[in-house]
Amino acid sequence: MTAELEIDSLCKAFGGNLIINNATLELEEGRITSLVGPNGAGKTTLFNLITGFLRPDAGGIRYRGHDLVGLAPQRVTRLGIARSFQNLRLFNNMTVYENVLVSLENSLRLWRRKDGRDHARTQAVLERVGLWEQRRVRAADLSYAEKKFLNLARIMAVGTELFLLDEPASGLDGPSRVMFHELLRSLQKDGHTILLIEHNLDIVREVSDRIAFLNKGEVAAFGTPEQIFADEELTRIYFGVSAQ
Repeated sequence: MTAELEIDSLCKAFGGNLIINNATLELEEGRITSLVGPNGAGKTTLFNLITGFLRPDAGGIRYRGHDLVGLAPQRVTRLGIARSFQNLRLFNNMTVYENVLVSLENSLRLWRRKDGRDHARTQAVLERVGLWEQRRVRAADLSYAEKKFLNLARIMAVGTELFLLDEPASGLDGPSRVMFHELLRSLQKDGHTILLIEHNLDIVREVSDRIAFLNKGEVAAFGTPEQIFADEELTRIYFGVSAQ
């Protein structure tokens, strides 16, 4: 498969502490990859480097041949990369419908004349995440799971090709988790590439095609879930005990 995102010898330090240490990783187009590792491994920092919220001290980041280093977050988004945050950042006093519509209106990726396509796109995305019937409900009045799906809908609406999802399934109940899994597979079937930070071992097993194991800012291992969970040393670092 083609490498869609290439991270090469990436380094980032804060106050003399090396948070990302010569990290190298390739994401294949159309794959779902989980980024796992112990707390403080540098997972969110890596997301911030990819999306332009931080600039690396050394190394390179390329997306479909475009050099991302030095680009502002808005320009990274325009290339087709979008991320979620653990803090959902919804407009709580706006309706579900308005939240998605605003994300479309503010998007730098979709340069188009404002017309009825915005409504059609908003409806299609909300139907896909199961929130069309709640379109007139304020975001503040949604359940926690519904807020999670609204956050995904906002990212989906703007034409994202590479999804960077920071703990998107945390706090979901059983049925919502099944729906989340189905949604990720649906996005993958449409050709999207997904990199997600996830701490829940069951979710990682369920959704991942590949796992990148980050430890002390370095990609210590990369492989299938079976390969990663069979490595006793990695599971000891992450979980303290064998994950099998």
